[in-house]
Amino acid sequence: MPKRLVLILPLLLAAAVLPGDPAPPAQASVLGRAAAAQVAPSLAERVAKLTGPGSINDTEARFQLKATDLGILWDNGSGEILTAFGDSYGSGWTGPGGGAGDPATLDWRCNLLFRSKDRNLADGMTLDSAAEDRPGHAKQFLDCKKIDRDEHTVIPTAGIAVGRRQYVHYMSVNHWGPAGSWYTNHAGFAYSDDNGETWTKDPKAIWKNTAAWNSNFQMSALVRSAGYVYMIGTPNGRFGNAHLARVPEKLVMSKSSWRYWDGRTWSNREDAAVPITIGPVSEVSVQWNAHLGKWLMMYLDEHRASVVLRSAASLTGPWSGQQVVARSTEFPGLYGTYMHPWSSGEDLYFTMSQWDPYNVYLMRTKLTDDGLKTNLVSDPGFEGQTGATVSPPWQLNGTGGVDKTDLAHTGKNNAYLRGSIGSHQLQQNVAVRPHHRYRLSAWIRTADNNTETSLGIRTLRGKPLAQKTGGAHPQYTQVSLEFTSGPESLLQLHTGFFAYNQDTWLQLDDVILEELR
Repeated sequence: MPKRLVLILPLLLAAAVLPGDPAPPAQASVLGRAAAAQVAPSLAERVAKLTGPGSINDTEARFQLKATDLGILWDNGSGEILTAFGDSYGSGWTGPGGGAGDPATLDWRCNLLFRSKDRNLADGMTLDSAAEDRPGHAKQFLDCKKIDRDEHTVIPTAGIAVGRRQYVHYMSVNHWGPAGSWYTNHAGFAYSDDNGETWTKDPKAIWKNTAAWNSNFQMSALVRSAGYVYMIGTPNGRFGNAHLARVPEKLVMSKSSWRYWDGRTWSNREDAAVPITIGPVSEVSVQWNAHLGKWLMMYLDEHRASVVLRSAASLTGPWSGQQVVARSTEFPGLYGTYMHPWSSGEDLYFTMSQWDPYNVYLMRTKLTDDGLKTNLVSDPGFEGQTGATVSPPWQLNGTGGVDKTDLAHTGKNNAYLRGSIGSHQLQQNVAVRPHHRYRLSAWIRTADNNTETSLGIRTLRGKPLAQKTGGAHPQYTQVSLEFTSGPESLLQLHTGFFAYNQDTWLQLDDVILEELR
């Protein structure tokens, strides 16, 4: 099976209403079959700077907004795009990042809301107006205490419209932790019936965080389909898995009406939700893409320091392996990307934040379908490995690395293991749908003395589900096995060998995990 070469691009994806609110064609029940193929993004380009000094919107002069982040986009159903920003600052901001500057003139607002009617995105996105508290001053639209270790800030994470009512999902941040970590009091919904001028937080529509700070629905993406609002939730910070919930679209503010995907059905127990994608997932955004006929999910993978894209025919999965769309080496400090709901055809527009200069940009990429069946493995051919050392999403136990010297089955790269004693393995954690049948395959070449080659799948607790062992493979050979996932939603695929006091090696390439029909 030929390898797909992954191209680099910056991120997007949105929590947004589907254009015109249609249910996805032939898929109104989001519990669809496995996708027939997956998305291959092109190299993205920066279209325009949207906020801050030098931006096309001159937000500092027009709205006293010098620095901000996020730029969460959704269609308000009345011919406008609403855009929610996070912590925002005025003329006293000096940077880099949030909160830096002269406290007397910092003009910190925990969140802001802007509107746009611009449909010509090729030259940027015009911000036409903002919710204001006085002329020329964008206002904080959700209240926050600004007290550290109490409620430091309140930040929007998603938005959606149902009829004329606008909903924002937000997180109440207790305090910031080490890089990639923050801790929330709760998440909740607020609504507006006047196009974002005034907002009401319902104290009953909140998801309280746990004492261990690990509630699975503290940040979210929101989409509408077939009469439901779906919430793709993650814990606070950047290291959790993604989970799924839904509610009839007229009952968004009724927390007791929400149901959680448990791998087979919709449960009324929040703790029954199973992962639909494996972490680290951060600032997730999801949208139905009519051009490709599938759902897209994009987020920051903190371990890879990259923004990645997955695709699926169904919100419940299976979700494809990651495709890297942007690396921090090219866009330092990138995060917070949200797809524009008015993107059309192969052109996908999205907002993207960078920590320095702490502002928001409009980006563009082109999406195509690679024509291959959905592979749940990320970086299956190791083309995303930038050095000779194995790096996420792969893990190395023992000794090995990445060959970049034309030893691959296809493409340029392959992984290898080499050692003279003990166990040596390459492994990757993946999300699967419980109680489904799968096939795992890989192209393997070994030394002639390698009599303990293995390919297998196990639970994250180490319990084997299936394993194939065998002898040497002097030439690249496709080794495969089939298994049933049982009640598991997270599994670990692995391959390797056990060496007995002699130099032994194994080369690995083109790993495929696919759901069987």
